[in-house]
Amino acid sequence: MNELKGLHHVTAITSSAEKNYEFFTYVLGMRLVKKTVNQDDIQTYHLFFADDKGNAGTDMTFFDFPGIPKGVHGTNEISKTSFRLPSDAALDYWVKRFDRLEVKHLGIKESFGKKTLSFVDFDDQQYQLISDEKNKGVKSGTPWQDGPVPLEYAITGLGPIFIRIAEFNNLKQVLEDVLLFREISQEGSFHLFELGEGGNGAQVIVEHNVVLPPAQQGFGTVHHTAFRINDRAELDAWDNRLRGFGMNTSGFVDRFFFKSLYARVAPQILFEFATDGPGFMGDEPYETLGEKLSLPPFLEGQREQIEKMVRPIDTVRSTIEFKKE
Repeated sequence: MNELKGLHHVTAITSSAEKNYEFFTYVLGMRLVKKTVNQDDIQTYHLFFADDKGNAGTDMTFFDFPGIPKGVHGTNEISKTSFRLPSDAALDYWVKRFDRLEVKHLGIKESFGKKTLSFVDFDDQQYQLISDEKNKGVKSGTPWQDGPVPLEYAITGLGPIFIRIAEFNNLKQVLEDVLLFREISQEGSFHLFELGEGGNGAQVIVEHNVVLPPAQQGFGTVHHTAFRINDRAELDAWDNRLRGFGMNTSGFVDRFFFKSLYARVAPQILFEFATDGPGFMGDEPYETLGEKLSLPPFLEGQREQIEKMVRPIDTVRSTIEFKKE
């Protein structure tokens, strides 16, 4: 059985699909590659932001659950999401951009030998930019060609995810024995794990924390993170492996844009395993990705009902010429 290939996507919860779209499009310069609904809760938007063509390993996605309370950060949560930049110099650009656009950040720091820049959005969702300058391993994606950020500074994909956990040894055992991660470094209470080819696109940073109370999921927090596999056969093999270790799984789930499997690996920590394909280009042309409400075939018959439940959001960008600044 092949190893997991790296990060596939991270899914979080937002208080506002509209504000979320504005922040990721106009501030972060990531491309909305799919505007759809939560397949398990069709009154809820599900937005996918990624690289230029929506490659696996580059996308951050968001649910917009009506009426959900604000989340509380703490232990037992996926606490922070990283985005990859091509160079250390790109971080200097982002400090200036964040200052100009009044985005809260902590300035440039170093973690596990890489330059980083932590910041938050309007929901206090936790993020980090990380430089690929000294990185080796899983290749990143292609920046959004027509976005507002100069290409030499633009976000290219997902970097390490952070997990804050109380029972560290239990999660370490699952990561290493079941999921075949390797612990390669430690800085204080932070432990760096990687898999496959390694590097920023295949790493998880686990913080052992017994001080904070347990996190409470809500807007401003991460719902789950997903890891890449090749195809359905590998998905089934991983399902059998997880069950062989006594773990409960969702079994096979067809998400149309990819095939999936879900398992909880620790209290409040949900992992998804997702195929690289078929991807986001099958039902919309490249030029207008994310501009219409996209529904998988098994929901298309409910389009009229769904369009009445979800408010319209204008995501047309093909008619806009962004000034790169």
